[in-house]
Amino acid sequence: MRSSNPVFSRRGFSRDNGTAGFNAAPQAGAPATGTTPYAEGTAANPYATNPYAQQDTQYGAPQAPARSGAMTIDDVVTRTAMSLGTVVLGAVLAWVLLPVDESNLGTSFGIAIGAALVAFVLSLIQSFKRKPVPALIITYAAFEGVFLGVLSSAVSTYISPGVVAQAVLGTMCVFAGVLFAYKMRWIRVTRRFYGFVMAAAMGFMLLMVVNLLFALIGGGDGLGFRSGGLGILFGVIGIVLGACFLALDFKQVEDGIAFGAPREESWLAAFGLTMTLVWIYLEMLRVLSILSGDD
Repeated sequence: MRSSNPVFSRRGFSRDNGTAGFNAAPQAGAPATGTTPYAEGTAANPYATNPYAQQDTQYGAPQAPARSGAMTIDDVVTRTAMSLGTVVLGAVLAWVLLPVDESNLGTSFGIAIGAALVAFVLSLIQSFKRKPVPALIITYAAFEGVFLGVLSSAVSTYISPGVVAQAVLGTMCVFAGVLFAYKMRWIRVTRRFYGFVMAAAMGFMLLMVVNLLFALIGGGDGLGFRSGGLGILFGVIGIVLGACFLALDFKQVEDGIAFGAPREESWLAAFGLTMTLVWIYLEMLRVLSILSGDD
């Protein structure tokens, strides 16, 4: 299985069958399944410390001790907190320093669009790198924060002051709900689940691109997918897709820990989770803005 996030597309921390909990490890005497390069002792694992581990596992012998410097859940939490903290800091600074009043509206939105483009380019650069670059990830988070800060300030000023707080709370609730459901095994990430999510995401993005093209040509909201009743419907679909991406991200983190991914990979996990949470927040903000505008 491959991840929904492009940062995981080269790694595949996966056991397609099996849903061990966080901090779980492959059972001794049971060969790991799937295509993960981090399965200790398999031929595909470039980090295996015991060249005879596959043979030992085959005959039921205990595997070699876990490799030092492997990724842990604490590493993922710490790096994710750093990345999200940078996003929040950038958003707060942009909100304060780039007001969206009538005299400064054009400048603020110009900077926000520029920051969004830079963040997009940085995310692509990191996605195609073989190893994580912490400075690149933090810089991406900073520019993403600037974009979100200006956008949130505009929504708060011109639509409803309470929408931003509601969107943040809603994003946190989605994250907590998906994490709880994943831990309870109500969500099982399988190859079929992954294929369905990716097909739905590609269809969703294609519709949004078509809508944007029509909006650029004809003005307004194009085909109306991002406003009114259709906007609410597609916003909810976007939130659901974001929740599915979170489940895929949790699976990647779980398998990376179980199979001894190197500690630096925790930066990729943080990067993927940050992108997913930004996606959910934007969709949540859009839905709540439409609902507030209809009041």
